[in-house]
Parts: sequence; structure tokens; C-alpha cells
Amino acid sequence: MTAGTTGGATAKGPTRALVLHPDLKSARRRRPADLALAEAVALAAALPDLEVTGAEVVRLARPHPGMLFGAGKIAELKARIEAEEVALVLVDGPVSPVQQRNLEREWKVKLLDRTGLILEIFADRAHTREGVLQVDLAALSYQRTRLVRAWTHLERQRGGFGFVGGPGETQIEADRRAIDEEVLKIRRQLAKVVKTRELHRAARRKVPFPIVALVGYTNAGKSTLFNRMTGAEVLAKDMLFATLDPTMRGVTLPSGRKVILSDTVGFISDLPTELVAAFRATLEEVLEADLILHVRDIAHPETEEQAADVRDILESLGVAEEVPVFEVWNKIDLLGAEARDALLVQEGRSPGIHSVSAITGEGLAALLDAVSGALDERRIVETLTLGFGEGRARAWLHAQGVVKAERDTDEGHEMTVALTERQQAALARLRQG
Repeated sequence: MTAGTTGGATAKGPTRALVLHPDLKSARRRRPADLALAEAVALAAALPDLEVTGAEVVRLARPHPGMLFGAGKIAELKARIEAEEVALVLVDGPVSPVQQRNLEREWKVKLLDRTGLILEIFADRAHTREGVLQVDLAALSYQRTRLVRAWTHLERQRGGFGFVGGPGETQIEADRRAIDEEVLKIRRQLAKVVKTRELHRAARRKVPFPIVALVGYTNAGKSTLFNRMTGAEVLAKDMLFATLDPTMRGVTLPSGRKVILSDTVGFISDLPTELVAAFRATLEEVLEADLILHVRDIAHPETEEQAADVRDILESLGVAEEVPVFEVWNKIDLLGAEARDALLVQEGRSPGIHSVSAITGEGLAALLDAVSGALDERRIVETLTLGFGEGRARAWLHAQGVVKAERDTDEGHEMTVALTERQQAALARLRQG
């Protein structure tokens, strides 16, 4: 978003924001409230033209249907909002349209829930055509359930979605029609972009270079590691969601093997379902990877919980079990000597775990050697005979770029191929189907 357009941001300065984390006793998955609040503040800091003036954990036995918070807490927060001249309240959790409208009227400020905030950040970070369209589609899905904001921002000339600002309410039916028309328009545009991406992928399959995908929780250091491994200059900041668009680069490993390295959008706990669906295409490189590097911020107090969130999302995306995964424990430079020693002992006992510092380069050589070894070990050369009626399987093998030699026999096409275990399983399914 451009300067001066976020909510109450003016030429005088940024929008003043208050971050609230509702700590519900009935929450299914308990995270320490202070750490959840810290992540919410980091999310807010990722939005430009925003100044977080305060943050607070609000403990709730249960959410109040119409106002989320109790009357006493609402009055207390109203006094704080007025005293600190807050223009935007960020609630780290779901807020219903009715709750949002009532709280905005009571506090006389704009309000964003967690989904709305993440969408605003995504809108500001997405740069490729597909990334922008995917974010737009996610925003439409989210906003259609609300219809409490004007949709004049559909013709916007700036980043962001207008969730923070906006000229006020309009007729609901007109809003609904505007949303539906925009959804159809974006889906048509996205279909063209996805088709172009498929052509690019098909071209890449003809080059026998394995794909190595970096995944991980947002701010785990993926982009910094990507830059260190490739010499690229991808945006790498100590900021949540610094990378939203997939970036791919060719890398020559120390063994001489060439691979394609893919940097992907960071995952986060409670990622809105609209975004998981909308970014599936953005994460297609992960689905096609020969090796996944799960980058973890091993110095973070919630590193285990973050890792579990990443695994859950990979599973929801349908990442095949046969794709090998290395855990890359990043940011060891932030650990004390005792913690580092314990980490190295654990690494030595667990194959598939590699401790590194993307900042200093420590451990990177060993990681690259392991990547090369894993790709070499898992590519098996064999000779197959495909019947003349198995044209789809034959075309698939050629598209994968794994055919080393081929000749026709009386029985069919005799092909010498070099396949990874994942490709072997995929070919078996193709021949059975």
C-alpha cells in the first residue's frame, strides 16, 4: 500500500494500531498467549504505514456473539483507544461480520481480524501476475461473507484491499453483484496464467534437473538460505511474509549436479482456508519436488509448533509421502554454546536433519552434499517395455526428461529411464489407471 492510504494514515504519520489477542479457554489448540500475541504484533509490523502503539492479551471464557468481548472490557478498551489515539484495532483471531460492525461503531475505529490482516499483507507483497490474482481471489472469498464494506476498491490503483480504510457501506445487493462479477473475471484471467505456468513446467520437465523446494514457517529464513545457495537477491527481511511469490533458480551443487531450487511462500498457524486454497497453484512446485527442504527457525521458542503447522499444511496440499524431506535447522548462529552443542548431538543421531546458519554459511556445504547424495541415491536406472497402447505413460516419461534411450521391439517401446522413487510410484499409478 502506498504511503498515506492505510486506514488513518495521513501525511502526518502512520496509522496507530492496537493489537488484541483473544485467549479463549475453549480453544482447541493451546499456544502460550504471550507468544501468540508476539506473532500477531509481528504480522502487524509487516503492514506498511502502521505503528503498533500497544498490544494486549484479552482472556475470554467464551466469545460474546454480538460484540466478541464483554461490556466491561469493551468500555476499558474504548478508553485506551481514545487515550492513545488508535485508528485501527487488529484482533488476532476470527471476528464475525456482526461483531466487526458493532465494535467499529462502539470504538469508532476500523477493525481487522487475523484473516483480513493476512490478506492485506499478501496484497502488499504479491508481485507476479499469478500471485496478485490468487490474493484477489482469496480476498473476494473472504469479503463476500461480510458485505459490510464498499467495493469501490475493486477499481483501486494501489495495493491492499481497502479492508483498513474504505468509504463506508453500500447496498448489499450491488456489492454482491460486484463481487461475483469480479470473481468470474479473475477466474478467467487466472486460467490463462495457470495455462502459461503449465507450459513452463512442461518445458522444465524436458530438462532432467530435479526440483528442490524450500518450505517452512514464515520468517524461518528460507529466502536468506535461497540467496546464500543461489547468489540471487530475493527479498529477505526479518519480517513475516517477506516472500509471497515463488522464485526459482538453477543451482550447480558441489558434485556438479544441476538442480532447480524453489523458494515458496511461508506458512503460518491458522492460515485462513481461503488462502490455502488460493495459494495451491503457487505451491505447485512443492507438489512436483524431488526433494523438500523444510527450513525451521530452530532458535524460535515455538519451533516445534511451527514445524507441526508446516507438516499439516503439506499434508493438506497432498504432498506425496514418497517425496523425501530434509529438516534444515536454521539460525544456529542465534543459539548459545550449550544449546548449539545439544543440537549438533541430536543432528548426528538423526539422518535427514541439517543444522545451518543462512547468515554465516555454517553447515551449508554439508547440506549441499547431502542434497546431492539424496538425489543421486534416489534416481534408479532401469529398462522398461511399454506396450504400443501405453502412449500416455510413454509421453509422460518423455515429459519428465528421464528417458536415456529408446527402441521399438515386437512387444512395444523398450525404454531406459532414470527415475526417482516418486516418479516410479507416479508411473505405476499411470500404468494402472
